[in-house]
Amino acid sequence: MERNASAYTCRNYRDDLTAFFSVLGPRAVQDIRPLEIRQFLAHQSTRQYAKRTIARRLSCLRSFFRFLCREGVLKQNPAAVVPTPRLERKLPAFLDEAQVVRLLLAPPEDRWQGLRDRAILETLYSTGMRVSELVGLNGDDLEEISSTVIVRGKGKKERLCPIGKTALDAIQRYLSKRPKKLKTPMAVFVSQKGTRLTVRQTDRLTQRYAAIAQLPVPITPHALRHSFATHLLDRGADLRSVQELLGHQSLSTTQIYTHITPQRLKK
Repeated sequence: MERNASAYTCRNYRDDLTAFFSVLGPRAVQDIRPLEIRQFLAHQSTRQYAKRTIARRLSCLRSFFRFLCREGVLKQNPAAVVPTPRLERKLPAFLDEAQVVRLLLAPPEDRWQGLRDRAILETLYSTGMRVSELVGLNGDDLEEISSTVIVRGKGKKERLCPIGKTALDAIQRYLSKRPKKLKTPMAVFVSQKGTRLTVRQTDRLTQRYAAIAQLPVPITPHALRHSFATHLLDRGADLRSVQELLGHQSLSTTQIYTHITPQRLKK
């Protein structure tokens, strides 16, 4: 509640704590030592969990014990002295401009579902929003006159994103054809059952159209976000502006895109 954490964050924290105590066994939190936390991380490594997952679980434990210190349950945080596993920084997958065009043209427009899918892909590329932000869009979030959209990001932080005319037109064509009776009428993007579209459904339809467009697989909705940022930087946008558009809290997160824009770096 205090952090405005999303349902996904809460679920991940619960899973991480469950994993820790299932390995550790019944134990009073006052008796937990740094060595036992290291042993847990080693156990996760031998189970071949990804380094990023292990790092997230350590971060969760640090937060958990920090909370207990603040509440007066503990005097010291046993996870504070445990080093984070070194992570390799993966370059994000992205499409070139010609590939994006092929993907955007893949959905058929003879049914409302195809119009919806075209609008989804156009919106993802036009705004660079996360897929979780896209499925959370409501009709009131769209501002046609100013060509902007209110996006609710991580930690329920709101930001205002510009949205292109092509994407807005695609959304309006879809809205004019979708069924009138819906279970979640406030949602912009809905399923055939009339309920708000889910992240998993959006991921599946993106991969389906990537296959139709004969693009390299796997292509996820996040690849369109990466493409949005990369193409902006290639066309001369400054890093700080891209950070604002993506809703990144730290500029260091946005800097990953400077590694995949060699033409701009040469210039």
